[in-house]
Amino acid sequence: MTIKVGDKMPDGKFTRMTKDGPQKLTADELFKGKTVVLFSVPGAFTPTCDAKHLPGFVELADKIKAKGVDTIACTAVNDVFVMNAWGKASNVAGKVLMLADGNGDYARALGLELDGKGFGMGMRGQRFAIIVDKGVATHVDVEAPGQFKVSAAEAVLAQL
Repeated sequence: MTIKVGDKMPDGKFTRMTKDGPQKLTADELFKGKTVVLFSVPGAFTPTCDAKHLPGFVELADKIKAKGVDTIACTAVNDVFVMNAWGKASNVAGKVLMLADGNGDYARALGLELDGKGFGMGMRGQRFAIIVDKGVATHVDVEAPGQFKVSAAEAVLAQL
């Protein structure tokens, strides 16, 4: 079943890079008591994700956080090392939390898997943005195939 407005965010784990190496971060730790923008891209360093999606959130991070958002988090079905390298290459430090969903377990828990096998990418996560308030989805915007509109940083900022 696909996540929808009013649903509690599912349990699950991400991996993030810290100064001490890869560390697990549970969904509860990410969302509990906070307002979070979680956005997903089909893959780190892929064309739209790298040129538009992540850079938009980096550029608008201060405006988004000024609307009461505690954390902006980017997730993708990539390993923690790729997500860390992409974050460094995109200068996200202090603006966007890079979360690896290495096996796609969280994308699957949200009901937002993407079959990218036709592109040689295996199973991925769809392009989406979810605004979460204290663990509950208050906005769920999933892109139509091949689109980049409703999950863009500008669209999310307009929802806040």
